[in-house]
Amino acid sequence: MTQIRSMAQPAQRRPGELGVHSLDHFNFVVPDLKQAEQFYSTFGLNLKEENGGISFYTYNHPHRWGSASEGPSKKLQFVSFGAYEEDMPKFRERLEKMKIDRLDPPKGFESNGIWFRDPDGLLIEIRVAEKTSPNEKSPVTPFGGPACVQNAPNRSKAPRIYPRRLAHMLCFTRDIPKKIAFFHDVLGLRLSDRSGDFVAFMHGIHGSDHHMIAFVKSEGSGLHHLSWDVPSINDIGLGASFMAEKGFQKGWGLGRHVLGSNYFHYIRDPWGSYAEYSSDIDYVPVDHDWQAGDHPPEDSFYVWGPNPPDDFAHNYEVAK
Repeated sequence: MTQIRSMAQPAQRRPGELGVHSLDHFNFVVPDLKQAEQFYSTFGLNLKEENGGISFYTYNHPHRWGSASEGPSKKLQFVSFGAYEEDMPKFRERLEKMKIDRLDPPKGFESNGIWFRDPDGLLIEIRVAEKTSPNEKSPVTPFGGPACVQNAPNRSKAPRIYPRRLAHMLCFTRDIPKKIAFFHDVLGLRLSDRSGDFVAFMHGIHGSDHHMIAFVKSEGSGLHHLSWDVPSINDIGLGASFMAEKGFQKGWGLGRHVLGSNYFHYIRDPWGSYAEYSSDIDYVPVDHDWQAGDHPPEDSFYVWGPNPPDDFAHNYEVAK
């Protein structure tokens, strides 16, 4: 196994505790890479052909946030988390004590990481990586403007929207309590909020958004959405409008979530998953203990916005 070592020094960490610091990258397969390239490049991502597939970048940021390969049907392959180099022996020891089998990386993926499966069978990696979770709440562009001038651009001159970074991902799971326990006990994530056994949100202990990963109950594993951070609610509207003009009208938004507080608009991809424009999400600093809550359904989804599609929480990766 090829060893790839990070030269970056830890930006910050919670002393005396073991946990991953970032959602480093994702990988999924789709039956048509050209469709994926068209959808996500229109969404505003910088896609590059690498290793026989496509890699997901944002403009003006060197990090690779994910990759996609071609396969018979849409399927989430694995999720990779970043950790500090000095913590890797402790993670290996933890897996050994918990009797979790270590696996080889998927064919074609070089890695310095530790590979294993979660309770749903999803392949997980912990790897040495530079921290990409923000060290502070991401700045939000002020809305509004001065008097005596036109503050909105002409429609014909409206700018394209390019997300700044991957914010989080929402995955399907058969068992919310088991998923929470596993990601806490193995990866060191902490519960931010939940709504019973239907949905749960988890953050990193070294400073992260309200959630770097979340889970929603389903008949099996899968990807619900990838969320991408933009500077303002205006950027969300511009991005959604541009996607609609290019033929991607299906989705949900504009609205504001309760848990996480972010403004959102979801665009449905060709396989039933979503790409989300997100802005102004809550933040959990490295030295703060977020008080997790268990919220009733009516207080856990959205504050305002249109009704979601009837199949918004349907897992299209599970065979009928």
